[in-house]
Amino acid sequence: MRNKLSKLGPGLLFAGAAIGVSHLVQSTRAGADFGWGFIWALILVNLFKYPFFQYGPRFTVATNTSLLDGYYKLGKGYLRAYFVLNIATMFTIQTAVTIVTAGLASQIFGVSDNLVYWSVAITLICTVILWIGKYATLDRIVKWVILTLTITTIIAVGLASIKNTTPLSLVQIFPAETNLLFLIAFMGWMPAPMDISIWHSLWTIEKNKELSSKVTMKESLFDFNVGYWVTLILGACFMGLGVFVMFGTGTEFSSQGGVFASQLINLYTSTLGTGVYFLIAIAALTTMFSTTITTLDASPRAMNKTIELLYPKRKRNDYKLWLLILACGTISIFVFLLSEMGLLIRIATVLSFITAPFYAFLNFKLVRSDQMPKKDKPGKGLQILSVFGLLFLTSFAVGYLLIL
Repeated sequence: MRNKLSKLGPGLLFAGAAIGVSHLVQSTRAGADFGWGFIWALILVNLFKYPFFQYGPRFTVATNTSLLDGYYKLGKGYLRAYFVLNIATMFTIQTAVTIVTAGLASQIFGVSDNLVYWSVAITLICTVILWIGKYATLDRIVKWVILTLTITTIIAVGLASIKNTTPLSLVQIFPAETNLLFLIAFMGWMPAPMDISIWHSLWTIEKNKELSSKVTMKESLFDFNVGYWVTLILGACFMGLGVFVMFGTGTEFSSQGGVFASQLINLYTSTLGTGVYFLIAIAALTTMFSTTITTLDASPRAMNKTIELLYPKRKRNDYKLWLLILACGTISIFVFLLSEMGLLIRIATVLSFITAPFYAFLNFKLVRSDQMPKKDKPGKGLQILSVFGLLFLTSFAVGYLLIL
């Protein structure tokens, strides 16, 4: 067990990237607005996305190459398509997670309520950390963040359920057209955007570089499952906080970052008491900070690998160049575009949901290809779940496009 724990890393980075906007914002809001009515969506989207996320570490451990290497061997067109999609989404996603972090920092420290200043400062801090520390720093930070958040969240939802006096209702809801966009956004980042499977495969390679012995398939899947199921449990917990504290009260979440951050932290303190405000505030802030820094690391890492594959004669590492591009692009959005947090989150999550079938199809195609050793290919049960997952993700994506 000690050996397994020492090799935990990429799966927890996955959790660190996933447990952010989708959980702190979307799950809590779903519970506050619809009670337990969206629990079906939470369960189904986690179930049907599971195999496609798992194929990231599975493929990487089996072949010692990343998913991007696999896409390239399937055909350059797939890798070029990924490049275009990533360019179209990475700035919006980074902006969305950073502005939530900025709202929390503004609420906690109170130095300024200007979210632009906070967002720029957080982006610069994360950039410097990644420039100096790279993967090893991420690996150390996120383990403690996930542990802290898991413990405080489970305690909070347990106490909230005890204090709750509203009768429990598990009536499930499929929203009318006016709320369908929220459902799509909710599932878009639950538990995470599908392209995080690519990030996971790149982090797995980095983890192997740091260990004296290569991670085995069993160890890698254990690491993945720990991170993945933690995201599902906490997704349900955050929905529960929304249900127990805000559902039926008539209170709505604000789209303004600072006000929303105050409401979010009060979900904890109203159940645990004001005496633990500082602990809860820091836990929430570090969670969003881990999401911000992991996304800021992952997109440049993926873009660097993509350029390396498409242009093999370019003998240089462009990770730091892409890190600067993403940081500068994110800061430019904050400085020159007036946007509300809710709108930014909605755009990022919807884009993620629409592109999910593309990444799911590629990952499924890859693990069934000749690149994958026969002994490491997914079993029949996982392949059947993959087919249903593709149908589920494609149906919702097409349905959303038809109602636009």
